[in-house]
Formats: sequence, structure tokens, C-alpha cells
Amino acid sequence: MGIIEAILLTVITAATPLVIAAAGELVTERSGVLNLGVEGMMIMGAVCAFAATQATGSPYVGILAGVLSGTLFSLLFGFLTLTLVANQVATGLALTILGLGLSGQIGEPYAGQSGIKLPQIVFPVLSDIPFLGRVLFRQDLIFYLSIALIAGIHWFLFRSRAGLKLRSVGDNHSSAHALGINVIRTRYFAVMFGGGCAGLAGAQLSLVYTPQWVENMSAGRGWIALALVVFASWRPWRIVAGGYLFGAVSISQLYAQSNGINVPSQLLSALPYLATIVVLVLISQNRRMTMINTPASLGKPFVPDR
Repeated sequence: MGIIEAILLTVITAATPLVIAAAGELVTERSGVLNLGVEGMMIMGAVCAFAATQATGSPYVGILAGVLSGTLFSLLFGFLTLTLVANQVATGLALTILGLGLSGQIGEPYAGQSGIKLPQIVFPVLSDIPFLGRVLFRQDLIFYLSIALIAGIHWFLFRSRAGLKLRSVGDNHSSAHALGINVIRTRYFAVMFGGGCAGLAGAQLSLVYTPQWVENMSAGRGWIALALVVFASWRPWRIVAGGYLFGAVSISQLYAQSNGINVPSQLLSALPYLATIVVLVLISQNRRMTMINTPASLGKPFVPDR
């Protein structure tokens, strides 16, 4: 039981940033915007959260700094793609490269420093339940925020008037504009939300997953989050299942190495990305379901009538 508990705790820690980043990107894509800059926003959130925590001594300030950095980076993406109508794919790739380089520059003074780990929230009585108590009721704030985010996004998209407007913008931005919906403003808010989630996911990496700063510590998780949105068919609760599946694959390499399994470490490190490719291939076989759930305006620019 102790081994299973330890594995589940590790899977939760590994899956949480994927779930948060993918949830934010899902909202962004539901508005019809394809943001490939998630990786850059995530790594900027990680370095800014770590730097703010080291400067103030408070990991909660670090969380705010991570969210703010991701939001500001997403505003740059929004300005280039929504206001200047730049190509979304090229802009997202450029911002990912910018984020990786800029984060390395900002984080250089903090390399090698031990960080301050975000404390756990212990629920009285519930945390004493055998097995489940430690797994579910002794977690950090960001884990609980990830679950609240998924529930909130599901309600927003399918139970609120604002969510209906956002989905209508993603499905057909011209018709939404004709009905009086401000397409550009709606997409700006969606992009900012996605950037803030990516920044929060990055903060989890440097404050919970490994409380220190390591250059390029996001290690491709932003790309996995993008694949996870497709895997979930743009449905919030499916992101949780997919995120924990990818998290389990990610930590399997650690347990394989610790148990002396004779497999090259390079192959084990590649497992999460191999799983991503396999999932995308399987999804491509079910094109009908994918086409039904894909926002029709995804990646298409909108230029309002002058």
C-alpha cells in the first residue's frame, strides 16, 4: 500500500501542470485561437515564480508572479495575432523560442539555489483517512486549483451565457460578429486566461515538482498540454483523465530506473513523447468525432469590417 500511495502522489505531482496548462489552452482554442506558445509561457511562469519566491520568501507571491508573467506573455501573443493579425502558428513558435531564451537569462542568477516548496494543505479528519487521506487531502494549493479550474471551465463553457458566446466565436466568428459579439475582445480574454494557466503550471514546476530553477525545466510539457487538448476532444473533464495518463507515463521512467530495469535511460525519457505520438495517431483514426468537437474557426484570423 505504501508503494502504491507513493506512486499515486508522484503521478499527481507530475500530472497537475499538464492538466492546468491544457485547461487554459482548451479555453483559448474554444474561442478559435491556436496558441502554440504554451511552452514559452510555462517556462516564463516557472522562472518568475521561483524568482519572486526567492525575493519575498513567500511561495504564494511566487504563484501570483507566475500567473502574471504567463498572462503578460499571452498579451503579447494576442497583440501580434489578434490586433496585428500575424500568423498564429508562427507567432506561437516564436514566443516559445523567446520564452526559453528569456527564462534562461532571467534565471541565471538563481541556478543551483534551493527553493522554497509550496506547503501542503492538510484537511483535519479527512487527511487521517487511510490511503485516500494522504493522496487527496494533503496536497498543495495548486493541485486543488487544478480541480477547481476544470470544474469551473466546464460550468463556464456549457452552463453560462458568456461561455456560449465564447463557443460561438470559436465555431463561427463571422456569425458571432453579426450577432453583436465582440470577437476580438472575447478572444483576448480567452488568450489571457490560457496564458495565466500556463504561468500557473510553470509555477507548479518550480515550487512543487522540483523546488529549484533549472534551465528548460518545462522539458516539452507545453507541447504535451497541446496534444492533451486534442486527446480530450476539447472536453474539460477528459483533460483530467488524459493528464493523469501522461503523468503516469512520465514518472514510469523514474520507477523503472530505480528498480534496475535494463532499458536505456534515453528511451525511458522519451516515453511521454512517444505516448503523445501514439495518442495523436489513435485520434486521427477517429476523425469524425474529432471534427465534430473541433472549433471551426480554430487558427483562423478575424478582421472586423471597417
